[in-house]
Amino acid sequence: MENLEELLNELQMQNQQLQTVLIQKQSLMIQNRETEKALEEIEKGCEEIYKTIGPILVRTNREDIKKDLEESKEETGIKLKSLEKQEAILKKRIKEIQEKFQELTQAGKGG
Repeated sequence: MENLEELLNELQMQNQQLQTVLIQKQSLMIQNRETEKALEEIEKGCEEIYKTIGPILVRTNREDIKKDLEESKEETGIKLKSLEKQEAILKKRIKEIQEKFQELTQAGKGG
């Protein structure tokens, strides 16, 4: 049987993992929005398109950059789905721990 201290430690650890997942998810969502915005600008028909490579800008082909951005968006989407699954699992586990903790504290008061 788990004691209260073990449950608290596990709850804290799960909460930390959840915060990490949420931060990663937020970062990917921002990256995804930036990619979508770049794709929109390309669709508007910009005459010259440049790509950053390290500290410099290099002129690039419209179709090449569009392909790169679409691939990036797809990869980001896959990563987001994975993080959402992790988030759901962590939230479920946190809820289970909280319920177990509540049971133990109520049993301690009654006994």
